[in-house]
Amino acid sequence: MTAPESHLLPVYAPPEQVFVRGEGCWIWDEKGDRYLDCIAGIAVNALGHAPPVLQKALNEQAGKLWHTSNMFKIAGQSTLADKYTRDSFADVVFFTNSGTEAIEGCLKTVRKFHSANSQPERIDIIGFAGSFHGRSYAAINAAGNPSYVEGFGPRLPGFLQAQFGDIESVKALVNKDTFAGIIIEPVQGEGGVREAAPEFLKALRALCDEHGALLIFDEVQSGAGRTGKMWAHEWSGVTPDVMAVAKGVGGGFPMGAFLATREAAKGMVKGVHGTTFGGNPLAMAVGNAAYDELSAPGFLDRVNAIANHFGQALEGVKDRHPDLVVEVRGKGLLRGLKLKIDPKEVQGKLRDHHKVLAGVAGDNVLRFAPPLIIDEAQISQAIDAIDAVLTSYVTQANG
Repeated sequence: MTAPESHLLPVYAPPEQVFVRGEGCWIWDEKGDRYLDCIAGIAVNALGHAPPVLQKALNEQAGKLWHTSNMFKIAGQSTLADKYTRDSFADVVFFTNSGTEAIEGCLKTVRKFHSANSQPERIDIIGFAGSFHGRSYAAINAAGNPSYVEGFGPRLPGFLQAQFGDIESVKALVNKDTFAGIIIEPVQGEGGVREAAPEFLKALRALCDEHGALLIFDEVQSGAGRTGKMWAHEWSGVTPDVMAVAKGVGGGFPMGAFLATREAAKGMVKGVHGTTFGGNPLAMAVGNAAYDELSAPGFLDRVNAIANHFGQALEGVKDRHPDLVVEVRGKGLLRGLKLKIDPKEVQGKLRDHHKVLAGVAGDNVLRFAPPLIIDEAQISQAIDAIDAVLTSYVTQANG
C-alpha cells in the first residue's frame, strides 16, 4: 500500500525521525528514542531545548499580549536594543522574524546610505563564493550560489562575488563609482565552516574605509556566543557598519535583527522599511531572557572552555583517521570536519546507529553546532560515535 501523497511543498528531504520533545542537549523522537543533539536546529537552540528560563518568559508573555504590530510601541524592544548596542559597535537596532529578513535590512541600509548621500548609483555589494545569507531574493543574489538562483529569473544587479580570503579578488571587483559595500560571514556556515582570517577582515575594513563603502557582517549563525564571544567578529578586532543576527539570539524562538551605526543608518528614516511581526511581544520577552543568559558573567568563559575541549577532541579524530579526515574547521562551537568521504552518509550513520545528530555543509564538511550548554561527557559521547562511524569505513575497506 502506497503512502498518501504529502501536501507539503517537497523542498526538504528529512529523515524518518519525528522529534516530539527536547531537554538540554537531548531530543526524543515519537518512538521514545533519545538523541544527542549536536546541531541545535542549525545553531539556533543556543541554551538547549526548552530551557526553563525561556519557557518562563514565553509563558508569562503568552498570558498577556501576543501582537500589536509596529503601529504601536512594543514593550521589550527598547530594552533589548539597549542591550545589543551596549555590547556592540551599533547605535540602532531593527527587529525581524528571521535571519534572511535581517540580511534584507542590511542590504537596504547600505544602498539607502549612499542614496542619502546623493550617490544612488552606488549599489554594488560584494559577497563571497561559498557564502549563505538566506533564501529571500536579494539574499540569494548576494550569495550568488548558482543552485539557489537558477530558475528564478534574471540576477539582480549590483551583487558581485569574490573569493573568500582573497583580498585581491575583492579589489578587482571594486568600481569606485558604484561600490556600495561588502557582505561577509566571519565564519561561513553553509559554505564549509570556514573562518575568515583576522587579516582578511581588517583588509576588507580598510578597503571600505578607503572608498566610503559600508561593511556588513552576517552573524546570523556565528553570533549569539557561538564562537565564544558574543559576536564572532570580536575575535578580529574589526567592527562592521551593519550586522545581521538571528538564530541563537532567540534561543529557538523565531526572531532576528539588524544593527547599525547611526551614520550607516542615516537613510533608514520613517516609512522606508517595516515589518508586521518583527519585534513582537513574544519575541521580545524571549529575546531579552535569552540575551540575559548569553551575557551573564561566566557564560562565555564556559563556552570557550568547552569549545577548546571540543576542538581538541576533533583534532584527535583527525589524527586517528588521517585517511578520512582532511582538517578541522571553524571556531568555538561552530565546527566542521572536512572529509574525504560523503558527509551526508556519515551524518546518517551517526543519527541512525549512534543517536547523534550532526549537520553537513559545503566543501564536503560534517558540521557541528551543539547547544552552548553541552558538557564534556556529551562531547565524549559524540566523539566516540564519530570514531565508530569512521572506523567502520576502514573496517569495510579492509574487509
